[in-house]
Amino acid sequence: MAATGASRKISAASARSHTRKKQKSSSFPVIRGIVSKLSVVLLVGVLAWLYNATRPPPPNICGTPNGPPVTSPRIKLDDGRHLSYIETGVSKEKARYKVIFIHGFDCCKHDVFPVSQEILDEFGIYLLSFDRAGYGESDPNPKMSVKSIAEDVEQLADKMALGSKFYLMGFSMGGAYIWSCLKYIPHRLAGAALVSPGSNYWWPSFPKNLSSDAYSSRLAQDQWAIRVAHYAPSLTYWWNTQKWFRPLSVIEGSTNILSDKDKELLPKILARKQYQAQVRQQGEFYSLHRDLIVSYCSWEFDPMDLKNPFPDSKGSVHLWHGAQDQAVNVSLSRYISQKLPWVQYHEVPDGGHFFPHADGMSDTIVKALVHIYLSLISTLEFRVCEQIFKSFDLMISFSLAVSHDLCNGLGLLSCHMIQNQDLVEFDMHILVFIWSTLQLCHPLQNLHKLHHPKMREIIL
Repeated sequence: MAATGASRKISAASARSHTRKKQKSSSFPVIRGIVSKLSVVLLVGVLAWLYNATRPPPPNICGTPNGPPVTSPRIKLDDGRHLSYIETGVSKEKARYKVIFIHGFDCCKHDVFPVSQEILDEFGIYLLSFDRAGYGESDPNPKMSVKSIAEDVEQLADKMALGSKFYLMGFSMGGAYIWSCLKYIPHRLAGAALVSPGSNYWWPSFPKNLSSDAYSSRLAQDQWAIRVAHYAPSLTYWWNTQKWFRPLSVIEGSTNILSDKDKELLPKILARKQYQAQVRQQGEFYSLHRDLIVSYCSWEFDPMDLKNPFPDSKGSVHLWHGAQDQAVNVSLSRYISQKLPWVQYHEVPDGGHFFPHADGMSDTIVKALVHIYLSLISTLEFRVCEQIFKSFDLMISFSLAVSHDLCNGLGLLSCHMIQNQDLVEFDMHILVFIWSTLQLCHPLQNLHKLHHPKMREIIL
């Protein structure tokens, strides 16, 4: 009987082909497994590299065993940090005016405006300049914020026994932080001057086209550094230390950001840079990068929503800006002055970012701040006017804000009716003199300085 299931013969070639297919199919999972493991290892490696690249080294704190030495006096804040400071001018005990200076980005306490010793002595001005947190010899603040800067200023004033009120003068990024002081400690201020102040392009009150144009006017490398500080602050350290892209121009020491006027002032500015090594000595992240993050973060308030901190006219806020400033676009300061009519705006037509270093400008700024002003009228005319005003039981105060061009040639005469609320017979010649002087010196924003309603009515 024949076999029901004859054996199927397989050729040698078919057998070999079958074996190869089996081996090939069985090798796919092995390869996929290896690739998956390598991908995981590579991803972990990249993440570890990014983590290390974005983490700054620990700060090199002054006064610690391996840190830089402390060479200036310091005060201790309530949280244990120290602020370093220097004092110029007359002594606190003899001072009629006490001014705190807030330095700018990549600067330190030694970069205080060069106010002449003659002005400091003649008018009794005490000038206190300090290293902001992380700069120079002041301890870093791991919780640094827009508000904490105002708190540092207030504690500094208290520790230094400056009294209930003091003046503030800030430059560049230091000028921007004066908005924080006007927000959080307005009751402590006798006056404030914001000089070439930086502005945050994301403040809500700025029209989008205005802030976009101002932002676009900056160098491309600065646009990227600012964008990173705002949108990805944790990458700020990496961005400004990596070698693939250029960091913020100021950090790399570029002069491309300077106007022609600023370059003319470079010899004066560089002569004051003997302390430059101190600025970043505790670490660039704890001075420059953290400053950049706080300045361009989403602020807790909009400066253009602030109310007049001196509604009784016992103090004033001044905003100074050079029209040729290429570091901070002047258009933003112009807009702020329009939104805040109580801010006295001074634009220096041919001034760059560092115009305060031009001859006489620092003296002019500080005199405007503390209301020490020259008058357009002679001493004799002043005394005659004073007698006339006293006869009507009026108290008059004079102020001068000198333009850079005329340099002590023009003045702003502002009058405040303090005692008498009823204007009776008033000499028209004196009234015309006051108003014409105001118009001559500052044709804009001066009508609000004439507080008496009857005077406003006569002029209008």
